[in-house]
Amino acid sequence: MKNVTSPTPPRTREGHNHSPACPQHPLDDELARGCLPHRGNGAGKSGYWYRLVLPLLSGALFLIPIVATGGDSIFPTSRTDLNPKDQKRVESVTRATTDFSKPEQFELMAGGGATTKASVNGNIFSHFSANITFEEEQEFKLGNALFTKLWVSSPSSTQASDGLGPLFNARACQSCHLKDGRGHPPEGGADATSMFLRLARPARTDEERAVIADYRKLNFPDAVYGEQLQDLAVPGLQAEGRLQIAYQDLPVTLADGEVVTLRKPSYSVSDLGFGPMEGDVTLSPRVAPPMIGMGLIQAIHEADLLANADPDDTDGDGISGKAALVRDHKSGELKIGRFGFKAQNASIRDQSSSAFVGDIGISTPDDPFDHGDCRKAQSDCLAMPTGVQPRLGPVEAPDPVLPLVTFYSENLAVPARRDIGDAGVLKGKQLFYQAGCASCHKPKFVTRRDAGNKAHAFQLIWPYSDFLLHDMGEGLADGQQVGVANGQEWRTQPLWGIGLTQTVNGHTFFLHDGRARNLTEAVLWHGGEAQTARDAFASLSKEDRASLLTFLESL
Repeated sequence: MKNVTSPTPPRTREGHNHSPACPQHPLDDELARGCLPHRGNGAGKSGYWYRLVLPLLSGALFLIPIVATGGDSIFPTSRTDLNPKDQKRVESVTRATTDFSKPEQFELMAGGGATTKASVNGNIFSHFSANITFEEEQEFKLGNALFTKLWVSSPSSTQASDGLGPLFNARACQSCHLKDGRGHPPEGGADATSMFLRLARPARTDEERAVIADYRKLNFPDAVYGEQLQDLAVPGLQAEGRLQIAYQDLPVTLADGEVVTLRKPSYSVSDLGFGPMEGDVTLSPRVAPPMIGMGLIQAIHEADLLANADPDDTDGDGISGKAALVRDHKSGELKIGRFGFKAQNASIRDQSSSAFVGDIGISTPDDPFDHGDCRKAQSDCLAMPTGVQPRLGPVEAPDPVLPLVTFYSENLAVPARRDIGDAGVLKGKQLFYQAGCASCHKPKFVTRRDAGNKAHAFQLIWPYSDFLLHDMGEGLADGQQVGVANGQEWRTQPLWGIGLTQTVNGHTFFLHDGRARNLTEAVLWHGGEAQTARDAFASLSKEDRASLLTFLESL
């Protein structure tokens, strides 16, 4: 049961901001011949976690920057994990194709050796990486149990499961990431469980601007409502408010005369539970993104990400992607952000701990705020009991909860491609390249050899993203700064698995807020740096647009 009283003041967020198949990879002859000894995370660790996590179930890789003399933090500009021979092989295999007459070698295996070839059905996003060890499968399954675990309010007889909220958006990770897939906006009176509003205001003083410039904060929360709007609350407490969406139809006429109606959303909050928000607070809607391939994204070398960055558009191609710079939650080290719609987190562990405390209201060792996103102005919220169990640890989700959920999130497998040799898919792929889509949706990378998990190391992967921030124009702007990302900039979303959205989640809502009801609408919302590619798509014939969409649906 939860502690009804606490001897110390509540911690608030103010001031915080069987043997598996051998891994197969075209670049690694050793792996092609057979499995190398696995460099695990420590002997006996799985068993240790298994013993510790049972009572909890009853109710990473960190990329280190090189610090140059003079105190300036920089990142390596070339691969530090490869010898010259490997470097040449990587450059060769990741070079953009010019032959669209047939599939590229290894294109079928979108996630390299980690790709799942399971039957395509509603659970296709929920399989573990095909090349993890038997012991790691156990960790994955324990992580899955915690990912789907329903947390309850306090006090509760369900020990080690209480701690929910007091303010929250969901009771479980799976509630937002439905079947490990894509969330959706509330449609037809449905609830907003897999969508919420980020709240933030800009810096107001030179001191606050200096804090952001030093990457110590991404932005500043509303003084009362915090970093996001929680539309649910435990019994006895009022929720913060309700998300409201109104849509305006925007007809768009394509070159061949076809008219596509986009819907432009506007957002507001009704039933505010704690008085008005500050006047300069912006509302940024977010739907939960798919979970597949995250460990592989984490294993992309910093130099490969930076190689695609061109913040000043020195080559004059109209594309000026930039890397997000963020600080590690625990160490404070400066790293390249790669997770979240504005790349606000550098690691899957950071992304997971943020979701625990912000979405569910559960404290972890990395974000030890037992009252979640409650603020000092919300005294009723701070007076609610917490879920800390001293016999288990000083937070509501003590180790090994966060490590197991992180491992699970790192190892959700990317499904194999489909119909890669189909004539329509190949034609659509060529049109995708010709339109300039691949300028930001970079098709492929080879992950680092020294990845923290052998399953992620030296894999040829096909995420179709550069993971950089790009200006997407006023149409998609949320007006909210997040670190180095301004109100018009978003991280390029990976496209792998996008064609399975209907199969997994029963809908085709796309973009950060689900405004697009299909892939055509998603493309037509692109602006800013993507305007040229968007216009190229709009100028295609109906047949060619269908081919390009067929290619996207094969991803």
